[in-house]
Amino acid sequence: MFFVVACLLLSAAMPSIARAEANDRIPQIERFIQEQQELSKIPGISVVIVEKGKTVYQKGFGYADVKTKTKVTPHTLFEIGSTTKAFTALAILQLEQKGQLKRSDDVRSYIPWLELKYNGELQSITLDQLMHHTSGIASNTIVKIPESKADNALELTVRTLLDQPLNRKPGSSFEYATINYDVLGYVIERVTKQPYDLYIKQHILDPIGMKDSYAGLHQLQSGAIATGYKLGFMKEQAYNAPEYRGNIPAGYIVSNSNDIAKWLQLQLGQISTREIEQYLIQQSHEPDLSVEPFDQNTHYAAGWGVQHGSGQSYLLHTGENPTFSSYFILKPDEQVGVAILANMKSSFTTAIGQGVMNIWEGREAANRHADSYQQLDQILTYILAAIAAIGVLLLLLSVRVISMTIRKQRINRPLNLKRALWINLHTLSVTIVILLLIKAPNMLLGGVTWGFINVWAPTSVAALFYSLLALSAIYYIYIMLLILTRKPR
Repeated sequence: MFFVVACLLLSAAMPSIARAEANDRIPQIERFIQEQQELSKIPGISVVIVEKGKTVYQKGFGYADVKTKTKVTPHTLFEIGSTTKAFTALAILQLEQKGQLKRSDDVRSYIPWLELKYNGELQSITLDQLMHHTSGIASNTIVKIPESKADNALELTVRTLLDQPLNRKPGSSFEYATINYDVLGYVIERVTKQPYDLYIKQHILDPIGMKDSYAGLHQLQSGAIATGYKLGFMKEQAYNAPEYRGNIPAGYIVSNSNDIAKWLQLQLGQISTREIEQYLIQQSHEPDLSVEPFDQNTHYAAGWGVQHGSGQSYLLHTGENPTFSSYFILKPDEQVGVAILANMKSSFTTAIGQGVMNIWEGREAANRHADSYQQLDQILTYILAAIAAIGVLLLLLSVRVISMTIRKQRINRPLNLKRALWINLHTLSVTIVILLLIKAPNMLLGGVTWGFINVWAPTSVAALFYSLLALSAIYYIYIMLLILTRKPR
C-alpha cells in the first residue's frame, strides 16, 4: 500500500519537477545565446523550442533593425536559407502520393531539355538523386545562379546547368549542390502547371497554419522582415542582397518563429493535415544509405540531415543566405525541436542551435566556436589598415613630387630608351597584378567570381580587392612621376 501511495505521489510531482528543470535551463540558455550573440556580432536572433506538442520557449534577442532599434519578436520574418529544402522535398513527396510523379523517374520526364553529361556521356538523373544530393551536379554551380526577379527565373536557373558537366556519376556519392532543389522546384512547376511559390503557399504553408510565411521575397505582404546584415570590419553591416527568385526552392522561404514552431511540430508528429499526412513526414526523414555519410554518422534524407550515434538520433539542417542564417534540430524520440533564425550569415547560428539543444537535454554547451568568415574578416581588416597606410604614404609622396615640379624644384626629363623600358616594365607589372587580382577567385576557388564573393563574403573581402586596385594605381602614378621628372642639377 505504501509503495502504491509513493508512486502516486511521485507521478503527481513529476510535472512540477519537469517544469522546475525547464525553468532552471532557460536562464542558462539565455546566457549562452547572449554570449554567442556578442561573439558572433549577429544583430538579431529568434529562438523557439517545442516539446511534446507545446511551444515551451520562444524569445527574440537583439535587433531586427539596428538603425531603428527595432527588436526581434516572434513575428519578425527571416529568410530561412537552405532549411527551405525540406519544404520542397515534402512537396515532391506529396505529388508522388497524388500520383503526379515518381521519385524514381528520370528528371527528363518532366524537363526534356535537361540533358547533363559526365565524362562526355549523357546521364540519367532521378528525382530521388536530386533530393539526396547524389545527382552528380557540382557544388560550385551555385556561382552561376542568376540574379533575377523575373517570373521565369526558376527556368533560367535550371538552364545554367546545360553548360556545366556533372562532377561525378549520378547515384555514386554525395555532393551538396543547392541547385538540385531548384531543379526539383521547376519539376513542381511543370507537374502542377502553377508557379512554385503559389503551390508551396497553398499546399504546404497554409495547410500547416504558417499564414505569415512566404515562398520568396516577392510574395511578402508584410514589412516585418528583418534587415539583413553581413560581417565587415569586425561589425555588422547592413546589406541589400540581390534577389534570386530562381533559387527560392533551395533557400528563400521567409518565416518567423511562430510559424516555424508549427513546422517543427509537424515534423515531430504533433500536427497533421489532410494534405500532409504523417506518412509523408516519416518518408522525408528516411536517409539515403546507399552512399557514404556526408558528415560523421550523418546521411541525407529529404531536406534533412539524419544523424545517428551513441543511441541518439537527430534531424538537422543549416540554412545560409548572404544576409540570413538558420538552424533546425529535432530529436524525434524525445519530441523536442529547436529552431534558430538570424539576420546575418554566420556559422554561429548552427553552434547556437546545437548548444541550446545540449542545454535543454541537460548537457554542456560548447562555448568555443570559431566562424571562418569572422576570422577572415578580422585578418583582412588589419591588412586593409596596412594597405591604407601605404596608399596614403604613396599618395603624399606623389603630391610632393607634383608640388615640387610646379615649383620648378623638379623638372621634366626627356623620354629615352632606358626610361621607355622602365615605363614599359612597370606598366606590364601593374597590368599583371591587376589581371591576377581579377582572375584570383576563379583560379584559387574553382570558378568563383568577384561578383559572387561581393554578395556572399564579408564586405572586407570586396574592400580588399578595390583597395589593392587603388594601391596599384597610386603606385603606378608615383613611379611614373619619378621616372619622368628629376631634380635639376
